[in-house]
Amino acid sequence: MTSIRPGITIAILLALLPIAPSGSAELPAQQIPTPESVLGQRVGADFFLATFEESIGYFRQLDAASDRVELREVGRTSFGRPVYVALISSPENLRNVERYREIAQRLAHPEGLSDAEARRLAEEGKAIVHIDGGLHASEVAHAQHTIQLAYDLVTGDDDSEIAAILDHVILMLWPSINPDGQTMIAEWYRSNLGTPYEVAGTPFLYQKYVGHDNNRDGYMINQIESRMVTRVAREWEPQILYNHHQSSPFPTRIWIPPFAEPVSPYVHPLMWRTVNLIGMSMAQALEERGQKGAVHMGTGFDNWYPGFMDHAHNFHNVASLLTETALYRYATPHLYTIQDFPPRTRDLRPQSLYSSPWEGGWWRLRDAVDYMLTASISVLDIAAKYKRDILYNRYQAGRDIIASFRAGPPYAYFVPQRQRDPVAAVELLRRLAFNGIRVHRLDAAVTVDGVVHPAGTWVIPMDQEFANFVRQLFEVQDYPDLREYPEGPPDQPYDIAGWTLPLQMDLRVIEAASPLEDAVRARMSPIVGEALPWDADVDDAEPFDSPLGVGFNSHAVAAGIVPPDGGITGSGGQILIDGAENNGYRFVNAALAAGAQLRFVPGARGAEGVAGTGGRYAVSGFAGADALARDLHLRATRGGAAGPAVPTPRIGLYRPWTAEMDEGWTRWLLERYSFAFQSVYNADVLAGDLRDRYDVLIVADMNPGRIMEGNALGSVPPRYAGGLGDRGVRELDTFVRAGGTLVTLNASTRWAIDAFHLPVRDVVADLERSEFFLSGSIVEMEVDPSHPIMTGMPSRAKIVVDQSPVFTTEDGFEGHVFARYPAEGSPLLSGYLLGEEHVQGYATGLEARLGEGRVILLGMRPQTRGQPFGNFRVLFNAALYAEGVATRGPAGDPFWTAPEEDEEVGGNGRER
Repeated sequence: MTSIRPGITIAILLALLPIAPSGSAELPAQQIPTPESVLGQRVGADFFLATFEESIGYFRQLDAASDRVELREVGRTSFGRPVYVALISSPENLRNVERYREIAQRLAHPEGLSDAEARRLAEEGKAIVHIDGGLHASEVAHAQHTIQLAYDLVTGDDDSEIAAILDHVILMLWPSINPDGQTMIAEWYRSNLGTPYEVAGTPFLYQKYVGHDNNRDGYMINQIESRMVTRVAREWEPQILYNHHQSSPFPTRIWIPPFAEPVSPYVHPLMWRTVNLIGMSMAQALEERGQKGAVHMGTGFDNWYPGFMDHAHNFHNVASLLTETALYRYATPHLYTIQDFPPRTRDLRPQSLYSSPWEGGWWRLRDAVDYMLTASISVLDIAAKYKRDILYNRYQAGRDIIASFRAGPPYAYFVPQRQRDPVAAVELLRRLAFNGIRVHRLDAAVTVDGVVHPAGTWVIPMDQEFANFVRQLFEVQDYPDLREYPEGPPDQPYDIAGWTLPLQMDLRVIEAASPLEDAVRARMSPIVGEALPWDADVDDAEPFDSPLGVGFNSHAVAAGIVPPDGGITGSGGQILIDGAENNGYRFVNAALAAGAQLRFVPGARGAEGVAGTGGRYAVSGFAGADALARDLHLRATRGGAAGPAVPTPRIGLYRPWTAEMDEGWTRWLLERYSFAFQSVYNADVLAGDLRDRYDVLIVADMNPGRIMEGNALGSVPPRYAGGLGDRGVRELDTFVRAGGTLVTLNASTRWAIDAFHLPVRDVVADLERSEFFLSGSIVEMEVDPSHPIMTGMPSRAKIVVDQSPVFTTEDGFEGHVFARYPAEGSPLLSGYLLGEEHVQGYATGLEARLGEGRVILLGMRPQTRGQPFGNFRVLFNAALYAEGVATRGPAGDPFWTAPEEDEEVGGNGRER
């Protein structure tokens, strides 16, 4: 790979020299409406937040008044709001914007383009830059600053820097990429303004389902807004993408790149160099304007996880970055004194990457807006100054990546159609195709590396410009062992450590270690071609409306990526559903909704220490079964089998006022697979008589203290204060003892163990990070498929964990263990694990009996962020684990025996 040319490695002092404009059309500033004239307030004014509707109202007036702005609707949000992008540039550039978009597309896809042709296009083209108003809506300044930024650019006639930007850059300005959240937050703030709750946190997620995790969906694109940003990025192929945030480490005022270690290994170095250049240029621009408190790296913001909205595009050779500006709360100003600072920062000592420490004082929303304006203009200024280099580097990065995968492995990935869940393979491939990855299909069998791949197998050839995206998602992650100091605790990942998609989705994917010969390529037909025919009127919500549910059906990228045909074979009065296929649960739920009869056919328990065989769901009396099975590509059989009848379970999902992201993801997933359920709030639990209303209650992954205490009294309006408390626990105890099922996930299992005094212990609860660390990784577990919770799972399963508990049982335990860590070796498959000896042989999933009911403890995250398709069925089975499925069964537990522990030392190796 080549380094950046001298033109882009010029000293930062020269980076801010002006460029002579080439004659932008002038518009008198007095003809352009000011933000204040439309909003009634100055942008960033104390105690004022513009809603999305008010912001777009201003952008519409700006569009009408100026030929430097073109406002385009690009889609709809989860709640149906329109989303807009404002194209801002010179009038001449906007008249020729389609030509410049074509150039950007051609440079982004360099196959067949020579270096000389690329240089000519880089000379002719304009830099296309994405800047947005953010997606974390409670970080309020970024969606306000876009209003001012648009006005400043349109009226900057006397500013040579802005004139050069308009000549050389086409800005794609998203007023907000979370319009729903912007309005939700503004209205919440207004409703509490002037009350004791003026700066109260919201009791709701600021995105329909996932709140803050809308910035963790960059490659799975499960949420509508994620798909929209990806779709527009692939349509325009900007060279730079800048995403604003507002969470700078106190007392710094803005965090800017370079990023902390580690960074993703499969990003072309030109992207990192460009991002670092931009970050240093920002810092200088801030210093020039007397805006103190800018800090770089070393503060926890690594770039390891590829699912951040901005970072996902680095793998597409777009120089993508974020910044974190300081925030108090909403638009309320706050006075900081030096005594508010952490002791280690009170000396205000300049540091190499924090050279002008902030000294304290008032911090207002307008201050944050001004810092963001400086940062945004700095990005545009770099794009203008180095337009030719930035455009050519986009071509060069793609060219280099294609060449690297023609010279070395992996040369391709083969994805067989025959999978435990064939639809899961389609879920994966359609997401890749949506992200611009070219997918092929074999017309005839081929042999590569001695492996025969039958006709119909999907192939991802790696000699394509975005191949690093595939490699980053497919390879096993080995998170580097970075320590805070020698022999000290590990440096914790900012987000998750391992995400390998074939493991999460339980898919068989074969890497080609040898080049694809011409005879092999001759048998490959492209499914997704070079050009993507995007539909301007596309509905990003449509993908989940299809019965198949695999997504992205309204796009040409999905054509040809379909699972093998499904259907019902055999004869008999019952339709037997294997839980290995996730769409089987869509089928079961549709059958229940149609009034069909459901039975559960239990599996056979194994011998001592051995997993049993899995059970199946049996449906009868379902008139639409054959058509639905075909639509779902579901493989089912007819037959006759004995099993108890399963009434439609009455499912409740606990939804606290602390706005839990994992609850939102769980809600999203249950909806996607057609489960009928209700949200259960604190008041619903405290009202009692839960058993009369519910059969199964689910508590997603959440902190035990937040479950019990909720929002502190006085911190939010009274109706949103408090948690379940002791009274709620008593009601849940009554519910379980009367035959109900309480399902707890990950951290909430710790709450259940304590609240219900279960004879279960978390053996890693008291370990220091220097002794044990397992966060955001994929591990192997031994599971018992004969237990209904594990229906459809293989006996050795790949499971997602994230700071998950590890269980042992104690005297008085009644129930079953259905998942455990292997007794020997490391269970780690992808990510980072320190202290494997502390988990060996211990339990990860169990059913604890309580009266006539049961508490399910899942020391895992089977639904995390909508990614582990190979784990979803654990949650689905748990949701169905009610009368007819949950049976008391024989005494004893042949699958698991607790590891022996020293009398003086607990199973975690620490003295009790």
